[in-house]
Amino acid sequence: MVQKACEKPTGGYTNWSQERIASEVGISQSAVHLILKHADLKPHKTEYWCGKSPDPEFESKMLTIIGLYMDPPANAIVLSVDEKTQIQALDRTQPILPLRAGTPKRMTATYKRNGTVALMAALAVHTGMITATPVKANNATTFLTFLKKLDRTFRNNHLHIITDNLAVHKSKEVKAWLKPKRKITMHFTPTYSSWLNQIEIWFNMLAKDVLKNGVWKSTKQLVDQIMEYIRTYNEQRAAPFKWTYAGKIRVV
Repeated sequence: MVQKACEKPTGGYTNWSQERIASEVGISQSAVHLILKHADLKPHKTEYWCGKSPDPEFESKMLTIIGLYMDPPANAIVLSVDEKTQIQALDRTQPILPLRAGTPKRMTATYKRNGTVALMAALAVHTGMITATPVKANNATTFLTFLKKLDRTFRNNHLHIITDNLAVHKSKEVKAWLKPKRKITMHFTPTYSSWLNQIEIWFNMLAKDVLKNGVWKSTKQLVDQIMEYIRTYNEQRAAPFKWTYAGKIRVV
């Protein structure tokens, strides 16, 4: 039974259930539960991990980015920049039923799509402040426009901008505009390592606080709520993310 639980299931299934293991082996489901518990096997559970980046410059890029996080140059602003794309303005087909004693908030599983928006955002790493612009499309033009906004917002500082390897971040238009800009330095995360970019942490917060279970009748209503959330976040919650991990890094 233990061997069966560790094998890839047949019949088109991806994962084993205790019920199907019991049926395959010919014992009761309760016996399967006890044996799996004793063997500390959890076929229903999957953990995810970040594979090793194939980037030959991974270490140098990683150390540069972490160095900017932990010990930035004097009179410099470190900005983590990225886009959150395909944010859907979803409306439900029936009104939401509000939370009541003994009954959670309820909404229909059916919905209407009212369009999508994208959000370009920059996290000032050492203050936690967010600068953001909603856009209809994510392309080189909108990214360059956002870079110009950051240049105006932080005019008197040297900007160290951390972003990923998306093609629009390295377009000819962007490179041409950056060429004379001595006070802007771009830093690109290693291949498959956008998790090094702290803005991803904030995007996760945005998803939990705003986007999950949201209801919007238009993209304008969605954008208005996102921008209101950002204003509230900057006024009440903005702070640097603290490094708390104290264990060992496992290289796979």
